[in-house]
Amino acid sequence: MTARAGLLAQVVRGDLVESAHLGHLVVLDAAGDTLLAVGDPDAVIYPRSSLKPVQAVASLRHGFTPGDDRLLALAASSHNGEPAHLDGVRAILAGVGLGVDALRNTPDVPLHPPAALAWHDAGRGPEPLAQNCSGKHAAMLAACVAQGWDTETYLDPTHPLQVAVAAAVAELTGDVAAPHVTVDGCGAPLLSTSLRGLARAFAQIAAAPAQSPEARVARAMAAHPEMVAGTGRDATAAMRAVPGLVCKDGAEGVYAGALPGGRGAFALKVLDGGSRPRPAILAAALRAAGALDVPGVDAAALAALGDVPVLGHGRPVGSVRVTFACAA
Repeated sequence: MTARAGLLAQVVRGDLVESAHLGHLVVLDAAGDTLLAVGDPDAVIYPRSSLKPVQAVASLRHGFTPGDDRLLALAASSHNGEPAHLDGVRAILAGVGLGVDALRNTPDVPLHPPAALAWHDAGRGPEPLAQNCSGKHAAMLAACVAQGWDTETYLDPTHPLQVAVAAAVAELTGDVAAPHVTVDGCGAPLLSTSLRGLARAFAQIAAAPAQSPEARVARAMAAHPEMVAGTGRDATAAMRAVPGLVCKDGAEGVYAGALPGGRGAFALKVLDGGSRPRPAILAAALRAAGALDVPGVDAAALAALGDVPVLGHGRPVGSVRVTFACAA
């Protein structure tokens, strides 16, 4: 994956380029043709949490029936662990007669610092409920209950739920090669895909017929971006800036998304796995995909998303600057 990486962004301090971020990026048009490519658009990656909308589609297809779109957005989330997120996870589980003890994801504390402080002040340590993937796991458990599948072993790659997830990944990405399979940070099976395939999956979700599981996931995420991430998160900010946008961050420098109707889609991977340049690259990729032509777009908010300052003594002395074409 490293051989054909391209330059995505530079970190400029003062008048000197201090660091650089290499990686891969692909932007597709409505027909699935390449609008922009940096590095290798067919690089095979682990999509990490960017895969969650696809996993949510699989859960919906197999009986997950969220009471409202906020809970469906939570199923596709890497949430902050704020009260609304934790209450939503409890609600998904309670709706199928389960408690938080059914969750098998990795124990953790909330991502959002104020939420983590409140959690600590309440005398609580790492728990599956507070971990950012608990919404996805709650939805998986709800699907298992609906199908009568075992809820103890739902993370086994051979479990019917995970077989269904793998089928959804293959279908929506269009990648026919056998994927690499490993374990994600939350304990769920993780399948590889190509960068182009990941962008294609988001385009499929965004362009799906109304009332299909894919369209329901797209609608829920776009309508409730605060449930997909939360306070201070760039995924939430991006979906608020671009009406109808569906986008999802992932660990190790991954991002993917699609404009409403699938009129443009993108996926990116920062090679060093860092999150520092992602907002700047995200904003530029959205512009390249045509986000400024989306009715109701907040161009100022999109510009602010891409403004990543480099600080010196607490004040901006430089910035993270994207280096590829169509970034202006």
